[in-house]
Amino acid sequence: MLQQSKSLSQLAFRKFKQNKVGMISLCFILFCGLVAIFCYPLAPDNSNFANQMHLEIHSKPPGFKVNMLTIPSATKKETSLLDFLIHGNKNTETEIPIISYKINGENLEIIKYADGLLKEYPLSAIQNKPETYIKQKTFYFGTDKYGRDLLSRLLIGTRISFSIGFIAVFISLFIGVFMGAIGGYFGGKTDTFIMWIINITWSIPTLLLVIAITLALGKGVWQVFISVGLTMWVEVARVVRGQVITMKQQQYVEAARALGFSDFRIIFRHILPNIMAPIIVISAANFAGAILIESGLSFLGIGAQPPTPSWGAMIKNHYNYIILGKPFLAIIPGLAIMSLVMAFMLLGNTLRDALDVKN
Repeated sequence: MLQQSKSLSQLAFRKFKQNKVGMISLCFILFCGLVAIFCYPLAPDNSNFANQMHLEIHSKPPGFKVNMLTIPSATKKETSLLDFLIHGNKNTETEIPIISYKINGENLEIIKYADGLLKEYPLSAIQNKPETYIKQKTFYFGTDKYGRDLLSRLLIGTRISFSIGFIAVFISLFIGVFMGAIGGYFGGKTDTFIMWIINITWSIPTLLLVIAITLALGKGVWQVFISVGLTMWVEVARVVRGQVITMKQQQYVEAARALGFSDFRIIFRHILPNIMAPIIVISAANFAGAILIESGLSFLGIGAQPPTPSWGAMIKNHYNYIILGKPFLAIIPGLAIMSLVMAFMLLGNTLRDALDVKN
């Protein structure tokens, strides 16, 4: 039996590797996962939430370049590697976009990008090293309406999307698998009561239910994670219930009952391992659904709150720029949402085909 199970797993893995679309989707998802983990080291603006504003250069197109004067902070804080990976750089250095500069004695004269006015700074403020603190900076994806680096905000926003996916799917699996397995295995009044709860939850529009839960728990990232997870468990419960009803009629379950095994051992040690294929497939679909729901909530203003970068919030802040001749501000985060959701949907389809023993 173990050898047969191993052979089926190897067959499914071989079928998965042969599907180029599935492999590309998996590689893209893994790439986005690495970006989510190491977003701050990768981001050009590694300040906390990439919130370094330059109102003088707001809404600039991709590839925009400008000379930037960086004035170091007087109170420099030590940041550990772990803290940097989680929260970014907390040192508040002042960055000033400039047109040109020259040294005049003990002072540095600059012409500011915003108004073209001349301003002086003592050379001691930049440790007498203008070539070190004045560099040309490239904004590869342009800047948003507050002059923040759009690429950095996009990279850090990847962490929000992945976090909402993982946490929401974990909550939905924890509740859905338990409720569906209990209802499908015991049947009777237990199943009727659980199906009553499922049908009530199912009848409420998902977005409205998420909004209600979010408003009850308050606005914020973690509240969104919990609310999305609490609305996605019904799909998992229905699938698990149907699979358990079918599996509990199998001979190995009857044998386990004859050996005196407890009901919970039969459910969690014998039935659930044999229905993991549909659970994995629906988890991939739920991951994509969670990303879309979070983006929608952020677009409505009840998701991740500023200055936390979120792809949905980036679209909300810049959708009106589409008719102002700067559509990239909304299209770039929109493409990011579309590509990640599509990758998860294609991965789910590939897993469904690979795990289907009938093919």
